[in-house]
Amino acid sequence: MTPALDPALASLAARLRTLPPSCGPVRLIAVDGHAGSGKSTFAGRLAEALGGAPVVHTDDLATHEELFAWSDRFREQVLAPLSRGETARYEVYDWVRREFGTAVELAPAPVVLVEGVGTGRRALRPYAACLLWMELAREHSWERGQLRDGPGLSAFWDGWIPAERAHFAADPSRPYADLLVHQGQMGYEVRVGPSGRA
Repeated sequence: MTPALDPALASLAARLRTLPPSCGPVRLIAVDGHAGSGKSTFAGRLAEALGGAPVVHTDDLATHEELFAWSDRFREQVLAPLSRGETARYEVYDWVRREFGTAVELAPAPVVLVEGVGTGRRALRPYAACLLWMELAREHSWERGQLRDGPGLSAFWDGWIPAERAHFAADPSRPYADLLVHQGQMGYEVRVGPSGRA
């Protein structure tokens, strides 16, 4: 049985569909937040509420050496073609093999979600129709992420946490969020964000 759609997600999906396109014919929706805050799960559920909207995961564009330095790759491979109404094509980074591999094609759908830490960065905000921020404290998010990933990735987290701190110190996303997303026991709650654009 398919679970019932969260009313907050249904309402949010309806609102997002009414936004003006922000990247060519596409309404690009950014889902940002700390690592472990639930971005991927939320983006997947919101994509379902939008009738199967495509989701770009920035983990597919980042690398071990470039945890946050993926803006140019994203702009060239995703934003540029979508802004022209063309199909984007980007290679997915394999975190085990440490190399780019399988190519993904992304058609210019009415709504495209992009999720990952730092998707609300200043270089991408001009292309976003809406910036959503997962409202969960960083320490709680990181604890959840480390529990999810297990002890085998503890060394990765040792490097990730200071890198994330440095990224958001230099290029914060939350102050520009249009909407804040709270995950509760019974589903999601969406509130007006600090940008005042909601």
